[in-house]
Order: sequence, then structure tokens, then C-alpha cells
Amino acid sequence: MTPLADARELIAAARAAYSIDTYAAAALTEVLDRLGQPLRVALAGSLKAGKSTLLNSLVGQDIAPTDATECTKVVTWYRNGASPNVTAWYDGGKSTHVPVQRRDGRLAFDLGDLTAPDVDRLEVEWPARALTHSTIIDTPGTSSLSRDVSARTLSMLTPENSSSGADAVVYLMRTLNATDVSFLSQIGAHVGGESGPLGVIGVVSRADEVGAGRMDAMMSAHEVAARFAAELESTGLCQAVVPVAGLLALAAGTLRQSEFAAFETLAGVPEKDLALAMLSADRFSRPGLLPVDADLRASIVDRFGMFGIRMAITLIKLGVRDSPTLAAELTERSGLSELRSVIDVQFGQRADQLKLHSALVALQRILESRPIAQSTVFRAEAGRMLADVHGFQELRLLGRLRSTVPKLPDGDLAELQRIIGGYGIDSAVRLGLDPDSGPAERRDRALDAISKWRRLSEHPLLDQFTSRACAVAARSAEGVVAVTR
Repeated sequence: MTPLADARELIAAARAAYSIDTYAAAALTEVLDRLGQPLRVALAGSLKAGKSTLLNSLVGQDIAPTDATECTKVVTWYRNGASPNVTAWYDGGKSTHVPVQRRDGRLAFDLGDLTAPDVDRLEVEWPARALTHSTIIDTPGTSSLSRDVSARTLSMLTPENSSSGADAVVYLMRTLNATDVSFLSQIGAHVGGESGPLGVIGVVSRADEVGAGRMDAMMSAHEVAARFAAELESTGLCQAVVPVAGLLALAAGTLRQSEFAAFETLAGVPEKDLALAMLSADRFSRPGLLPVDADLRASIVDRFGMFGIRMAITLIKLGVRDSPTLAAELTERSGLSELRSVIDVQFGQRADQLKLHSALVALQRILESRPIAQSTVFRAEAGRMLADVHGFQELRLLGRLRSTVPKLPDGDLAELQRIIGGYGIDSAVRLGLDPDSGPAERRDRALDAISKWRRLSEHPLLDQFTSRACAVAARSAEGVVAVTR
């Protein structure tokens, strides 16, 4: 059986043992149900970090309200659905339909007579490909002036005596302070259990603002991200830190032909006149200065920001001739493509492992909080499974590799990262082979890898971390052999 099937069997056996404890039995039923649901990915971070804008960028549609309304103070679940539908849950189990409105071109949810303190959560069903395999949870700002608002995020991600509501977390930050580190520590304890976090990615959000909207803003943001990464990853609080200009990413993904035409016109404006007009957002939007309608310019500033405008004009001057190409180039430069790649490798391709980990941690917490005669046996088996699933070790090593470099030649280091799934978990990707390679070729390459990494792991002159990393790589290669028989 697969580890996921083993976990289902274990949790089902525990539920049967708890048949007389209706609360525990219901909790275990929920744990079982989660194993069959899409991966839950929460967006968390401080107030005004850009969570809703990033969510819209990831989904590719403007579906999450970004204005400071009552809805942004509520934990909101975005799931895939056949048609748009929003439900508010309140008073511990009651629900009501929430009308969806468009205000100034943006989505808004009308809570009616309900206010944020009344609502336990919002559930949004929306037809979007990005939500097919993942449920995205938008959370209120962790540094909100209202303790009750911040508490909603803590209650969902780090509840007392219960498992986290998310399997993985994307944490947005504009600076790195003690509040961020403290909150990430709490997330790690719940999402990862005592052994540390498995699925936590950091994002330097609103990255274009790091360089005040200059053309080199993303370069500055990458430097900031590297500094944050060094501080966070050395403590094991997250597996990666990526800079993203969420506003630009969203605008690029929803680029309109009228906006492309405006950028083409602006690219033809003399450099001196354009530079003067772009000294500030207010000046750029001022009537009469440029040969583009003032209202359209104001809309472009609102959607793209000054960094996005500069980037779009520069790309057109460099030869971009159509809106789809411009959209793709802007998306790449926003950092969204890099983030999607990291999310795919760290979360998407390992969804079953992350859900399995969440389920086993949840099982342990239920067994600890409501012990019965068989609890010790079930806890021992859950602990064995947590220690035995090799994917957990790979994820943690991938996180460590960003801050601690094994003492290996560069070529071996890249090969190690590849074979433990740093670029994808498909066996051909792990082995550096063509996707069309056959089982025999994959098996031979994997056997060579086992021999190499096992030999290196036992080298007497290697430090403990490097030796351990090589042993993990050898075990990964053994896993490839197992699936290519």
C-alpha cells in the first residue's frame, strides 16, 4: 500500500476505537476527509502585505476583494466550483448566500447585515483552473490594529489542541521583524509538528516598492529576499523566499488591449517628456501632459504601478509587438513565474506528502488530547510513519540547502538537489534524463546514483551535514528504483 493508504487505514482504525467519543470520532472523520480534498494553501502575513492581490495573481482572475472592507477581516476559502458562489458561515454552523458585486471594476462581497465579527469564514466557489488541485485560504493581516482580526488568522493556522487548517503556507512580508519570526515559528509548530515546518514559503511582497518603482526595483527586491532567506532559512522557518510584485503580476495576467495600445503610444513619447511626466503617479495621471487619455493613465497607474508602467514601455521599445507577449514578459519580471515554480515543486508535486503529514500530526494531537487505552499504540504507529516517509526528509533537506551548503563540488551539489526532488519529483527529472527515457535506462541511472551517494555518505572525511545529505540522496535514488521495477 501507499503511505497515504496506510494513513487512511490507521486513522480509520483510530476512529473505530473512539466510537464512544463522538467529538474525537468526528474530528478523525474530518482528518480522513481532508486526505481526499485538494491541498490547502494559506496566504498569511501582516496588514497590507498584498495577500489578496497575490491570490488574484495566482488564480489569474480578480476574484478576491483588495479594498479594506469587512471581507478582508474574515478568513476566506477559495475553492474550485462550477459557477461563482459565495457563502458566509456564522454562529457556529449557520450559513447564508453572499451576493457578489463589481465596484469600480473590482470584486466585492456584500455581507448585508452581517459584520466581520459575526462571520466565522467565507467560502468562495469559483471556476478557475488554479483552484482545481489547491484550495487557497486568504487570511486577515497578522498585525491588524484589532486583536480579534489577527486572532482569526492564528485560530485557523495555529489552533490550540487541534491541527492547522492549512497544509502549506505562503507567508508575505514587506520587512522582517520579530512579529514575523514569532508568527512563522507558531506556523511551523502547527503545520510541521515538533519536527518543524514542511510547507512554508516566504514572499517579499510588493517587491516593486522596494526600489521605489525604479527599473531596478526587482534587483533590489532579490537582494532583500536573499537577506530574509539567510535569516529565515537558517532557522528552518521556511523553505524559500521569493520576491513578487503582486500588483504587476495581476495586471499582466489581465492585460487589456486598450492598455497595450496606451503603452505603445507612451513608448513613442520623447524620453525627456516621458521622464518628466513619470516623476510621480499624480503627475503621470495629470490631464494634458501625455497623448493618452488621463482617465486611462490613472487606471494604468492603479493597475500596474509606476514600476509596471516603466517596464511595459521599456519592453515595447525593446521590440515587444503584441499584448500576449507583453503580458508574458511582465509576468516573468514580476516574480510570479518563479513563485509558481517554487509552489509547484514544494507544494503541488508533493501535495499527497503534505496532506499525509497534516493528517498524521492531526491524529497525534487528537490522541494526546483525548487519550484512551489504545492511544499509545496509535501514536507509536503515527510517529513511525512520520519518521519513515522519505519525502518529509527531502523537503527539509531542500530547505536546509538554501542556507547550509554541503561540502561537495558544484556539479555534485546540483545533482544532489535534483535527485532529492529540488526541480521536480518525476523520476526522469530526478535522474537528469529525457522524459521519454525508458524504465531500464532510469533503473540503471538510479542504481549508479545509489552507489555514488551511498559511497559518499560513508566517506570518513565528510562533515555530518554533508554525510546526511548524501544519505538522503541515496535513499531518494532507491525510491526511483522501487517505482521503475
